[in-house]
Amino acid sequence: MTLSIVIVNWNTRDLLLEALRSIYDAPPDFPYEVIVVDNASSDGSAEAVRAAFPQAHLIANTDNAGYARGNNQGLQVSTGRYLLLLNPDVVLPPEGLQTAVACMESRPDVGALGVRLVNPDRTVQRSVRGFPTPLSVFWEAVGLSRLFPESRVFGAYRMTWFNYREEAEVDQPMGTFLLCSRRAMEDVGLLDERFPIFFNEVDWCYRAKQRGWKIVFLPTVEVVHYGGSSTKLVSAKMAWESRRGLLDFYRKHYRSPIFAPIYWVAAAASWLQAWLVSRRRRA
Repeated sequence: MTLSIVIVNWNTRDLLLEALRSIYDAPPDFPYEVIVVDNASSDGSAEAVRAAFPQAHLIANTDNAGYARGNNQGLQVSTGRYLLLLNPDVVLPPEGLQTAVACMESRPDVGALGVRLVNPDRTVQRSVRGFPTPLSVFWEAVGLSRLFPESRVFGAYRMTWFNYREEAEVDQPMGTFLLCSRRAMEDVGLLDERFPIFFNEVDWCYRAKQRGWKIVFLPTVEVVHYGGSSTKLVSAKMAWESRRGLLDFYRKHYRSPIFAPIYWVAAAASWLQAWLVSRRRRA
């Protein structure tokens, strides 16, 4: 098997069916499999997949296992040499899978690959970031990244200066479409389930880079991404979960006491921002 596509779904039935249609209507010319992990959706997602795409391998959980554990479930039963973690709210272009896998096969030093994500109106989504290092988190917390968005120092985390038309080695492309080699996955390990929703792919990319794997952004594959369709259902809660993921990442990878002052500044700024976002989304 060349490619295993793992899709974790929660209550996005119609978008999930559209994503599956974009795969099966223009399949790659190599052997592939699709593994759908449904996290106890209440909108009939699992039943719809069984009816419309019986060729897909469906794992229907009886509870919401979260994004990280759901992906790990799919990865553990996968058989492909390449492993695509794919969100259900996307539409793949014809030959997109072919192009992405060909890039990976030509570069055995690449452990993971992200692609150009666009909105339905084809405007570009800013989907590439740097790792949240102590300094980059600090620049975010004190607002220097917003004052100097073109600075590669102050804007190191959100990378607002990044050119989405050029191929580049990057830190962490958004996990919406993250193509990994099995060799890298076996070397780095599965997603860390301590990050159930956010930052699990950031943590995986960080560990991959530490082990010497390259991560590449490929602009020649353009994927339509509707964006946050599951998390919008509980958007106020997700504002808190996103900040919790960031701080958990910081605690895991930057435990030294020397980083503690930056951590507390970042924590205070993050929780304040989460509170403001959650109030705005409830309004």
